[in-house]
Amino acid sequence: MLRVAAFVSGGGTNLQAIIDAQNSGIIRDAKVELVISNVAGAYALERAEKAGIKTALIRKKDFENAAQWEEALVKELKDNKIDLVVLAGFLSILSENFIKQFPNKIINVHPSLIPSFCGDGMYGLKVHEAALAKGVKVTGATVHYVNEIVDGGEIIAQKAVEVLRGDTPEVLQKRVMEKAEWIILPRAIQTIAEDAALSAAVEGTTCMRRNPHATDALH
Repeated sequence: MLRVAAFVSGGGTNLQAIIDAQNSGIIRDAKVELVISNVAGAYALERAEKAGIKTALIRKKDFENAAQWEEALVKELKDNKIDLVVLAGFLSILSENFIKQFPNKIINVHPSLIPSFCGDGMYGLKVHEAALAKGVKVTGATVHYVNEIVDGGEIIAQKAVEVLRGDTPEVLQKRVMEKAEWIILPRAIQTIAEDAALSAAVEGTTCMRRNPHATDALH
């Protein structure tokens, strides 16, 4: 079972989608064991507590510098034996040093079809405002691995959403969440968990075959 930590800053709608997916069986091989927020009073923390998930409030302003803040994040993750970090509406940029400590173990959901409307400063309603200003007919969401480039990591999943006449940023944001983000994020977590389980099984079998006693046991 893949142990997941969700990083949150606000209402936690993506976190709720993950929790609901666990309860419905969409996510079968992973479980959110920890929710970390950098914002006091974030409703996402209440969602986590209602679901019986451990929470932690780790605010950057409570530390002398960003490096110490990230050290606290790393300690919390390691203390809880976390395998995968999900940025579920986390409004803070993590440093390259932090990301390098968890290669291919941090994913993010972005409310556009990357490479459109992404990068520095593109988050939340700003993404949808930019999409409407450009006049695109199709937008969507992307789940991707996190690397040192903002929204620049390998794409895991994407889903398109139609832009309708008369859309406001708020209306479009809600549609993208409902029709894309809340669907592909849980599925991506399950896919990663399945891949991790398969890799572990293959590695375990290989190790057993290298052991002559294990080989005899298999026969």
